[in-house]
Amino acid sequence: MSATRIPWIDAASLRQALPWPHVVDTLESAIRDGASRRDLPPRTGVPVTAGELLLMPAEVGVDVGVKVVAVHDGSAGPAVPRIQGVHVAFDGVTLAPTAVLEARTLTLLRTAGLSALAVRHLAPGPARSLALFGTGPQSVAHALAIDSVRPLEHVWVIGRRPESVETVVEQLGDAGIAAVSGTPADIASADIVACCTTAADPLFDSRALRPQATVVAVGSHSPTRREVDAALVRRATVIVESRPSALTEAGDIVIAIDDGVPAGTAIDGDLGDLVRGDVTIHTDRPRLFKSVGEAWADVVVASAAVREVLASTAVV
Repeated sequence: MSATRIPWIDAASLRQALPWPHVVDTLESAIRDGASRRDLPPRTGVPVTAGELLLMPAEVGVDVGVKVVAVHDGSAGPAVPRIQGVHVAFDGVTLAPTAVLEARTLTLLRTAGLSALAVRHLAPGPARSLALFGTGPQSVAHALAIDSVRPLEHVWVIGRRPESVETVVEQLGDAGIAAVSGTPADIASADIVACCTTAADPLFDSRALRPQATVVAVGSHSPTRREVDAALVRRATVIVESRPSALTEAGDIVIAIDDGVPAGTAIDGDLGDLVRGDVTIHTDRPRLFKSVGEAWADVVVASAAVREVLASTAVV
């Protein structure tokens, strides 16, 4: 291996290199090229004393990468981030490492970017209001990403701790997005609902949703946890990141099938179907996008960041 120093791309450099429209457009282009339908090894989880280590490798075109993430169990206190880690990017030809990226921000960008892409295709053009469940970094990222495809006029922030809700409201306000503290009942007025929590059980009764509401659920990659109820899966137009991962890792889908939703009709299409226009979006029912986080999207976003950063002077 060359002794050349491998660049480190930190959180600030990632955000500077990849504004939300760039993230969403990059993901859409990759999906149109078939990136989301590549055969990938399953996410590897290794239990450790303080939580879990996740290993996520993938190859997309000429780009190769692996993300190693530590998910903390909270035992060290609230000051410790729940997710920390690195993504190592490799040259697809020589397999030489080209950069190491801060994985927490990369995960925020790819997850919220995929949700915003789904909203771009699922939510009607006039959609302007968001009910946001969760008060962590992923919640803030989702509001910002969704705002880049459907400019938001009103956001309800829904969480268990009033002080955390107020922090998110202030962060969104600083970004120019009008937000207030909300309750689950506010889904009845929302055009878009984003679920970014660690909940194990449904966050709301989906019968209260507006007929054309778009729901995105990203909080879990466990088949035993869910943020939305089976009734929503039964009646919504359901789009998933990919069918294999949804049927094994997405509790929102797996539990709904266990509760009686026919497996053959639980999913209407994947992201590839959606961006190519190969799935019918029913105008008289809600739309649901469920993702669990896949390594191909990490590689796509990381590779775009590496190209942008290495072409500039932002490498530290």
